[in-house]
Amino acid sequence: MAKSSLNDMSIAALQSEIKRREKHANSLQKRREKLVKQLAEIDAEIAELGGVPGRGKGGRRPRNESNLPDALADVLYQKEMSVTEAADAVRANGYITTSPNFRTIVNQALIRDARFKRVGRGLYTATSKNASKSSTKSTRKKTTKKKSRKTTKKS
Repeated sequence: MAKSSLNDMSIAALQSEIKRREKHANSLQKRREKLVKQLAEIDAEIAELGGVPGRGKGGRRPRNESNLPDALADVLYQKEMSVTEAADAVRANGYITTSPNFRTIVNQALIRDARFKRVGRGLYTATSKNASKSSTKSTRKKTTKKKSRKTTKKS
């Protein structure tokens, strides 16, 4: 039906337009339900293959059972690993990330959390598995004020 002003339409024409739109909306709703069902099946297949279902444009970020420091503590407890080995081990244990620079994030977590101890160049271990209330190290640097000297030239 060509678009026209509602004032120009008869009541019978308006009613038939309403019915047409309702019918079209119902068919779109049924089509949507079928697509949602297909998408759920595809998501299940992706998850079965080890992928992250539902990730696409505008998708939600994957959620893990524990945060990164806790996952690192589980992996590093009574072991020594490099940052790269720790990142790989956390992923192998099921930690999901889409970060292209995950190794850097792991490195920051190892430096920041008090549960981790640096035992050598690039090697870390976990002193405990449990999270403590004060598990993050203080990152505030102490600043010292330099006393300014007023110098006067003597001629």
